[in-house]
Amino acid sequence: MPDTTTLPKPKIDTDADTKKKRAPMWKVILHNDPKTTMDFVVWVLMRFFAHDIDQAKKVMLEVHNTGQGIAGVYPQEVAELKKDQVTSSARTQKFPLVVTIEPDE
Repeated sequence: MPDTTTLPKPKIDTDADTKKKRAPMWKVILHNDPKTTMDFVVWVLMRFFAHDIDQAKKVMLEVHNTGQGIAGVYPQEVAELKKDQVTSSARTQKFPLVVTIEPDE
């Protein structure tokens, strides 16, 4: 007859385990420059980062007043895609807008 001892219970994921499994997040940062218009930055924030008008204006003013602002936080591949999309759109409109990404620690 086979051994009928109770098997160990499976380990249940805790919040710490879940955090370890998530992809690291990256910040998408817009940088101020003297030529890119505020209206274009607001449009970018609404178009590529799904900000409403009030949040877009708030981030745009942060970029204007401090030199940079966080447009959003995403997994690395998404952050890179958004960076490329915004940069391409800015160049199409002849704006020198600089977009960078960095790890969100």
